[in-house]
Amino acid sequence: MSRIGRLPIQVPEGVQVDIKGTHVVTTGPRGMLERRFHPDMKIMQEGDRLSVTRPTDNRQHRALHGLTRALLANMVTGVSQGYLRELLIEGVGYRAELQGNNLVLNLGFSHAVTVEPPKNVTFKVEDRGRRIVVEGIDKEVVGQICADIRKRRPPEPYLGKGIRYKDEYVRRKAGKTGRVV
Repeated sequence: MSRIGRLPIQVPEGVQVDIKGTHVVTTGPRGMLERRFHPDMKIMQEGDRLSVTRPTDNRQHRALHGLTRALLANMVTGVSQGYLRELLIEGVGYRAELQGNNLVLNLGFSHAVTVEPPKNVTFKVEDRGRRIVVEGIDKEVVGQICADIRKRRPPEPYLGKGIRYKDEYVRRKAGKTGRVV
């Protein structure tokens, strides 16, 4: 059995899960998420617990077992607590600001970069434009938005300028040394 797939998912108070075959809809205090899963995986609800079972032990079913359980757990957590990622901006003149719901990034280009939030995602700018907080209910969407923002100006190894995740470590290079005048 898959170690991840066999774990039951505890449904917290205030979250409703509606299962119709392979289509699952979760509704909670933060919003609603829906997803269609692989037809071979069986999703069952027993009281306040969800469980996922697989029909056989072949390679594809083993892989789908853990994936289905993880995606289902992310849906339940998203509608009850939500997800949050933080990005840090380093560099002289680099900053972020909000214009309405849109995020405007000044990253040393000749123009400002505007990022529009998708549905159920919000941006916050803190620390005088040096920290961006991305919040949402869908873990996949929050992660993808953060990756897209980071891609605009990834951290460079010499001075460390750019956009990085809060917990990201950037390996630094020494640069040119031993230069004789």
